[in-house]
Amino acid sequence: MTPLYDRASSIVRGIYHRRFEGPPVLNLDSYFPNAARFAGAWQAIRTEALAIAGNIETVPRFHEILPEQASLSAQDGHDWRVFILKAYGIDVPKNLARCPTLAALLRQTPEVLSATLSCLGPRKHIPPHCGPFRGVVKYHLGLAMPKGQDGRPAAVLTIAGHEYHIADGEYLLWDDTYPHEALNASDEVRIALVLEVCRRSMSIDMELFSRLLVAVVRAVMKFRGVSYGQ
Repeated sequence: MTPLYDRASSIVRGIYHRRFEGPPVLNLDSYFPNAARFAGAWQAIRTEALAIAGNIETVPRFHEILPEQASLSAQDGHDWRVFILKAYGIDVPKNLARCPTLAALLRQTPEVLSATLSCLGPRKHIPPHCGPFRGVVKYHLGLAMPKGQDGRPAAVLTIAGHEYHIADGEYLLWDDTYPHEALNASDEVRIALVLEVCRRSMSIDMELFSRLLVAVVRAVMKFRGVSYGQ
């Protein structure tokens, strides 16, 4: 990551950390009650995701979309490819058209700010890092989670030092400003749906600050002409 990005992230984290306390893993009923819609449709979402992954080489690597993420996406020579349907409130129509079930669910849940099919290639490791923005929480839904020799999911998501082996159809809601990393310890592609969801019940000032940050990110992406592939 660039020094400017790191500095800006540190400032934003500091502002939110002074105002919010909470555990790394969050309660769905309190923070994202509409998560049940996605969990209930996971098999249909999986079918759409597998169709995308059938041409995985056409799905961009994360650092090809955001070069400042190269330290997470390109550091080990293994692929982390992302099929983005929505990014900070900006729809990607050509990608949404390929996933009608997921597109319909996103239309019903405006609190979802971003939606991505995250594809970790075999043996891919995303090193430890912290997200900058506590104004959103992350929802992780397993779609194609390879199994290891012990029968457990071979991909592990480590959050604040605790390992989570999420199987097909299982899910987790968490705060990505805590240190986290991911490893696909298999020889198959791991596919998960990752949603960024607006944090509920913020004070008015933090709600306005969050909206300002989102607007700034949108403006920067539009100015840079960010392309989402496909």
